Amino acid sequence: MRRANWKVWTVRLLALIAGVLALALLGVWLFLRASLAQLEGSRRTPLVSAPVTVARDANGVPTISGASRLDLAYATGFVHGQERFFQMDLLRRSAAGELAELFGPKASPVDRAHRLHRFRARAAVILQRMTPPERAFLERYAAGVNEGLDALGARPFEYALLGAAPRAWTPSDSLLVVWAMYFDLQGNQEARELARGWLAEHTTLEQLAFLLPSGSAHDAPLDAPQLDPAASWRAAPTPAAPAWWGARTPARAPAPAPALADLAALGYGAAPADLVGSNNFTIAGTRTATGAAIVSDDMHLGLQLPNIWYRLALRFPDAKGQMRRVVGVSLPGAPPLVIVGSNGHVAWGFTNSYADTLDLVRLGVDAAHPGQVRTPAGWETPGEYDEAILVKGRAAERMVVRETSIGPIRDVGGRLYAVHWIAHAPEALNLEHLKLETAETLDDALDAAERDGIPAQNIVVGDDRGHIGWTVAGALPQRLPGTAPPSTPISPDGPELTWNGVLAPGQHPRVIDPPGGQLVTANSRQLAGHGALVLGDGGFDLGARTHQLSDGVRALNGGIGVPAAFQATLDDRALYLASWRQRLLTLLDAQALAGHPRRAQSRRLLETGWDGHASVGSVGYRLAQQYRLTLYEVLFARVNAEMGKLDPKAGMGVATSRWSDVIERLLDAQTNADAWLPAPYASWRALQLDAVDRTIAALTKDGTTLDQATWGKRNTADIAHPITLAAPFLKRWLGAPPDALPGDANMPRVAAPKFGQSERLVVSPGREEEGLFDMPGGQSGHPLSPFFLRGHEDWVKGVPTPLLPGPARTTLTFTP
Repeated sequence: MRRANWKVWTVRLLALIAGVLALALLGVWLFLRASLAQLEGSRRTPLVSAPVTVARDANGVPTISGASRLDLAYATGFVHGQERFFQMDLLRRSAAGELAELFGPKASPVDRAHRLHRFRARAAVILQRMTPPERAFLERYAAGVNEGLDALGARPFEYALLGAAPRAWTPSDSLLVVWAMYFDLQGNQEARELARGWLAEHTTLEQLAFLLPSGSAHDAPLDAPQLDPAASWRAAPTPAAPAWWGARTPARAPAPAPALADLAALGYGAAPADLVGSNNFTIAGTRTATGAAIVSDDMHLGLQLPNIWYRLALRFPDAKGQMRRVVGVSLPGAPPLVIVGSNGHVAWGFTNSYADTLDLVRLGVDAAHPGQVRTPAGWETPGEYDEAILVKGRAAERMVVRETSIGPIRDVGGRLYAVHWIAHAPEALNLEHLKLETAETLDDALDAAERDGIPAQNIVVGDDRGHIGWTVAGALPQRLPGTAPPSTPISPDGPELTWNGVLAPGQHPRVIDPPGGQLVTANSRQLAGHGALVLGDGGFDLGARTHQLSDGVRALNGGIGVPAAFQATLDDRALYLASWRQRLLTLLDAQALAGHPRRAQSRRLLETGWDGHASVGSVGYRLAQQYRLTLYEVLFARVNAEMGKLDPKAGMGVATSRWSDVIERLLDAQTNADAWLPAPYASWRALQLDAVDRTIAALTKDGTTLDQATWGKRNTADIAHPITLAAPFLKRWLGAPPDALPGDANMPRVAAPKFGQSERLVVSPGREEEGLFDMPGGQSGHPLSPFFLRGHEDWVKGVPTPLLPGPARTTLTFTP
């Protein structure tokens, strides 16, 4: 009887526990449901002048229609606030240096680095400079964000996990989101300055020119497509190596370079210098099927869920009373603009220009001038600003920012530098981008682009008449005459200011309607003439991707349509890496293979496991890429360690994207070759064979056999909500499938686990119905939304979807 009772109570207890768990899961589900966006119904608000509709299609893409652009700013804020608020919050906090308030002490280093720039204080200054209509535009958007947030049945789920409450949105926050993009797009320039400055201090002029080539044979300048900017560099004799290089000498035998742990050690599947991206091109109407230009844009950024962009179409009357339809992508949190897209008359797309927009200016100190620093203009007393960094679970941290007339002071190993960055200029942010939405001609769009307050971007524009053009949109420095050319490494001897102020509109270089009927940019050197000195080199890409994309677009047959242009963005041919594969095949001769079965297997896989593409099933591609990156580690490990003492990001890969050209010169050197041979290698052949063995070890270190070490196994999507960094177990629900991704750096289809094409957009202005689009995540940041991952599978497979929203499935109306 007692045993029966024990069994009964055990069953009851288990049932009770199961019931409690079920109730808890139900509670979680109900809480999550409560924070879903409102898709249908009607809302009354005094913040619109006439009815505004938000009609979403089957993919959750809204068409927002209203009587004024101001009303649409409110409605855009409402949908952004409901579907993307946490993403917006992270962007503003990143720019302002306020992440530790949410995430605790681990975020303090980032906050300190970003707080140095005092962007929240600068935002207040820029708001005061704006006209009343411009401030009203941002205020209306902020009001929409806050009403959307307040209208949710529960706070966004991320705040429940973090034990925090969302903070209301302000107009200043929208400016901070733009500065977050400055960090994203120009944030490596400080480390680049330090790396190049270290080299300048520790080399002769000949050695510096050898290690930092100013161009590459892969470059395809818009104003001289057939020019080889590296011809003179390749023709120059190889100089003797600097003493610190670690060459093989009887007196010194340093330890060999550390082994490379595999591509993961370098971030996502490529070397540091390869972590750049974005492609755009425009084709003139003389080559298209319709006579209208075609514009293609795929911006390469870090990939997370939700995706950085929010798709939309806007319908509103312009100043002339004509109805406008603008379609493209917006950046949640930023001023509510169509970042890239088409307005019926012109279409435009961006890639990062990598113009040189930042100098580290060495400051002098002297006991005779206590509390002062010497700038290029003379001695001055820096301003001091107390900054409190709020840290979750701890007392606030105090930070004193010292700022000179040319920028805040950064201490690097006891040396003081003023961070002279274009992002600090009041002209660096504005709302001139709005004029792109109503531009009617190519010239209108290029004029608006030059006045745009954004990080300097290559913009390609095409219009409905078939004209095409390029310029750099956004803030560019005004170079000072008589100073060192832009991108010259910083001098250890004293301060020099190479620019001051913002380049005036009308002085930006332009290329319009070139003879070849196409314009292509992909982050590499844009110009060979005088315009190159205007832009400088802030970290140009190698140029192989630009060259391949240019050739691919040039090869498109006459009567080009949007589908053919879209396919050009998916080109994953391994043209650049083919020469590295050939180097390996030449190296792995009979002598190299004797007694080395894994080398022999590698050679077979280079022959049979290579299809000329960065294919997910290719072992040959992965072997060639890993070999190239292993050589980077072997040759530059010592100098990278020295540069890393100045800044964690500093290294040869940041100093120059052309490091692989340098390696090829060393491998092929006819003079001074032994002077560059690192210890303890007896010959360059021995070094290369050691790199092969390290490559094989890296690819098989986890027990994988070499024939299973495919590119897809390494290049596997790892796209997830940022909250999973703190709670990895949630990735199952807050992450995309671990798809094997074709593509890599140095080809148009840039793809990596956490980096790649954040959107693909191809359109002819005036024919938006034929436009095509893809992006890696859906519209909503909510895991229960049907739009959380909608479109991801198409992006992985490269299957385009229509650019314009489809028929309305739900409609939300705002009435006054």
